[in-house]
Amino acid sequence: MSGTPGLLVSVRSADEAAAALAGGADLVDVKEPNKGPLAPAEAEVVAAVIAAVGGRVPVSAALGEWSPNALTDAHWHLELKLDYVKWGLAGYPPVVGWGEDLLDTRRQLPPGMEMVAVAYADWERAKSVPPAELAKFAKRFRFKAFLLDTWGKDGKTLFDFAPPAAVSDLVDSLRRGGVTVAVGGSLRPEHAGQLGAAPDYFAVRTSACAAGKRTGVVDEARVRKWKEALAG
Repeated sequence: MSGTPGLLVSVRSADEAAAALAGGADLVDVKEPNKGPLAPAEAEVVAAVIAAVGGRVPVSAALGEWSPNALTDAHWHLELKLDYVKWGLAGYPPVVGWGEDLLDTRRQLPPGMEMVAVAYADWERAKSVPPAELAKFAKRFRFKAFLLDTWGKDGKTLFDFAPPAAVSDLVDSLRRGGVTVAVGGSLRPEHAGQLGAAPDYFAVRTSACAAGKRTGVVDEARVRKWKEALAG
């Protein structure tokens, strides 16, 4: 993808998906924000969102934090026609041999479904893999997509943990490696112009919801404001 970045909007219902699309979302992601940064919505909710989107844009789903039971826990989600699925890596330290089980999980996904490599900028408090290490891994093993996000949802933004220059370097390195990159972490429209290397997608929820609350309802006007910022 080149030119203007796209907008990924995370939703928790078919109604929110409709609002996101009306505001101009380029990718719809499904999660349950009340339960964690990448908590899964019920499979029935994900199916309803897929139906509401109707193939107009790609659909991704958050499936929680990775564990050895990841595929079993996501059984019904993996029956759906999703373009991307993602697990966070909180509590997944980069010990010797890390990543083999992630590759095994990816190999078992249905054809046409891509696994997103998810890095947390606040990796130390998430007890996760540092973003730079995960980026190397994603490029080496040809992941199609990478998300840089924050684990803690406490009002801090991505830039509280990674300065714009460092984020730009990571984005540029991944994109040159052929990886599609999404950047999230409670960013607001005014943050969009701070990156020297723009990602393929800005991933948003909090700033796209009524009153700017992550657990609020996705608001079409707020989505459109993001689109205007990206076009500007």
